[in-house]
Amino acid sequence: MNKKFLHLTTAQFAKLHNINKCTLHYYDEIGLFSPNNKGENNYRYYDALQSIEFEYIRMFKELNMSIEEIKKYTAKPNAKDFITIIDKKNIEIEEQITKLKKIQNLLKNKKEQLLLSNEKENMTIEIVQCEQEELLTAQFAFKDEDLQRLFSYMKETWGIEQCRAGVGSYISLEKVKNKNFEEYDGLFTPSLSKNKNTLIRAKRKYLCGYIKGKWDNLPKMYEKMLEYAQKNQLQLTGYAYEIGLNDFAISNENEYVTQILIKIKNNT
Repeated sequence: MNKKFLHLTTAQFAKLHNINKCTLHYYDEIGLFSPNNKGENNYRYYDALQSIEFEYIRMFKELNMSIEEIKKYTAKPNAKDFITIIDKKNIEIEEQITKLKKIQNLLKNKKEQLLLSNEKENMTIEIVQCEQEELLTAQFAFKDEDLQRLFSYMKETWGIEQCRAGVGSYISLEKVKNKNFEEYDGLFTPSLSKNKNTLIRAKRKYLCGYIKGKWDNLPKMYEKMLEYAQKNQLQLTGYAYEIGLNDFAISNENEYVTQILIKIKNNT
C-alpha cells in the first residue's frame, strides 16, 4: 500500500471525514484522539486505518456519550465494555424512537386539526362520526380569572409532552342547558399512552359545532346547537367537549377556531 495513503496530514484527515481540522486539534489536545505517527520533518500524521476508530468516536458522541466516557473506553477498548455500551444505547435509542413516534403522531393530528379549522365557517353545525378516543381528564373548576393558573396545573398533572397534544375543557350538558358557563367541570387531553386513569369517549355520532373568535360567543353557539338538536329530534347526553383547533397557528385571537362535541344518544 502506498505510504502516502497510509499517512495523512491533519488537513487531509479532516477532509476525508468532512470535519473542521480544529476539531482534530481539540481532540488531540484533550487526549481523546491523536495522530499515530511522526514523520522525518517532525510533522505528525494520522494512519488511514485510524479512520475506523475516529468514526466510532463520532458515533459515541452522537449517542450522547461524554468525552470522559469515550476516553475511558478508548484508553482500553474491549469486547465486554463495548457490548455493555451497545446494550445501554439500544435501550436509549428505543426510548427515543418511541418519543419521536409520539411527536410524529402529535404533528399529524395537529395538521389534520389545522386543515379542518381552515375548512369550517363560523357557527357551522354538523353531525360527525367519531372513533373511540381515550382522554386524560382533570377536575378543575376554573373561572376566567383562573386562566393564568391553567398551564402550571396542566403541566404538573399530565406533564409537558401530554400538554403539547392539546388541552380542552368539558362542561355538563345540564349546565349548558341552564346557561351556566361560569364554572366548567374540568379539562381533558387526548391520551398519548396507555393509562389506567383515562376516560373513554365512545365511538358514535356527535353533534359538532365550530366557532371562530373569542370565547364570548360560546353561549350563543350552544344555543344554536341545542336548537339544531331539537329541530332534528336528536337526544344529546353527557358532556360538551371544547378544544381549540388552531392554537399556535394564528396571530389574531379572532381567527381562533373552537370545536365543540356533544354525544348523540340516539344514532339517527
